[in-house]
This record gives sequence, structure tokens and C-alpha cells, in this order.
Amino acid sequence: MHKHVEWDDPGADSVMHHYERSPQGYSEPGPGDILSARYRGKVVRIKVEAYVDDTSIGQVVAIISHGGKRLNALGKLAIGDTVRLPDAMRAFETRRDEGEADPGED
Repeated sequence: MHKHVEWDDPGADSVMHHYERSPQGYSEPGPGDILSARYRGKVVRIKVEAYVDDTSIGQVVAIISHGGKRLNALGKLAIGDTVRLPDAMRAFETRRDEGEADPGED
């Protein structure tokens, strides 16, 4: 059973938006690929098990705060959950300077 996730809009970090402008280098994800998305302001990495109708299906393998701290869970999402990630919600990971604080974390 897939866990329903309301992914954050990837905005300027949208993978699909990037490849609309420059299609060279784009390929559909396949089993074993690791994709990134945003959930509640954090980066979530998903290991793809299947790709169907412009949507990747896979397990959550990491939840990472902006400061690089790894989380086991965030809200109702946890490491090991099986989720669906539409192509439109895929996001590039933004680079942050070491030691940069995560907004919302003390």
C-alpha cells in the first residue's frame, strides 16, 4: 500500500521545469534510481521500484533537514514508507553552506 503524500511544490528547483527548457540529459527514472522531493520543507529521497504513468513508486530512504540532519520520520512520513512521486513534484536538491541553520529548527 502506498502512503499518500502531499509533496511541496518544487518551485524553481523543479526537475521537470528544468528539462522542459533543456531536454538533453533527461531520462525516465528506473528501478534503483534515487529521486528527491520536498515534504514540509525537508528533502526526501526515494529509491525507485517502479515507474508508471509519469509517477515513480518507491521507498523513502532518507529525510534530510536543511542543516543535513537525518530524520527517521516527519509528520506521517517515515523511512521505509512506500510512496508515489509524480514527475511534476521531483526536485533538485539545493546546496547549502555547512552549518547553515534549518528554518524552523532550533
